[in-house]
Amino acid sequence: MARLFDKNMLMMTVAVMVGVIVITFFIADIVNQSKIETITEEHVVEIDDINSRNENFTDYFLRGSVTIDSGREVREVGNYYFDFALFWYNTALANMTNASIDKCIENCWSAMAEYQKSYNKFDNSKPYFEEAKIYTDRYDEVLNHYVKFAVSGQNITILRYNASNYLRQIAENLSIGDIENISLLMNRFNETTGLYDEELETYDDLKDGIDTFMYFDPDRNVNKYPE
Repeated sequence: MARLFDKNMLMMTVAVMVGVIVITFFIADIVNQSKIETITEEHVVEIDDINSRNENFTDYFLRGSVTIDSGREVREVGNYYFDFALFWYNTALANMTNASIDKCIENCWSAMAEYQKSYNKFDNSKPYFEEAKIYTDRYDEVLNHYVKFAVSGQNITILRYNASNYLRQIAENLSIGDIENISLLMNRFNETTGLYDEELETYDDLKDGIDTFMYFDPDRNVNKYPE
């Protein structure tokens, strides 16, 4: 009887131990599954956040780039009219014809309109680059460069706007022979043109800098710059 009892106790003890082990593994599996699900959910949230930041960064950067490029193109149209205004002014000086003076004035007005539009586009591009900074820790230097370029674009367009306006007034005074006023306006025109030439160097340097930014890494959130 004692041996039978011991045998039964042993079997019961083994059964209990096996049960405990099974339950322990079952609980551990549940815990591990829960951890895996939690980690998976965290990764999904993190990936969604990264994708969202990348999409927002790209969206704002592209909007800024398109707007700034549009400002550059419109500025070139303004330069076209400005060059023609100078051509007709020099023709008017040589021939003293009202037709040449009128052509000069007409092209000055056209140049001023284009420079005003270009100025506004450069100005409108800046908020997009500022917004893009919110979604990256990596490209602040690049984005600041674009903002500086936009500011320089504003500077050269407003200077050319003023130069076009002075040239228009010079042509108008030429038509009535007001030499004294022409001399005063010509001084302002030359001064403005000199300031334009100085700012144009800054503008071109910034433009060359932009041309060196070849790519953006998909990871916007690493606090380092591409080599």
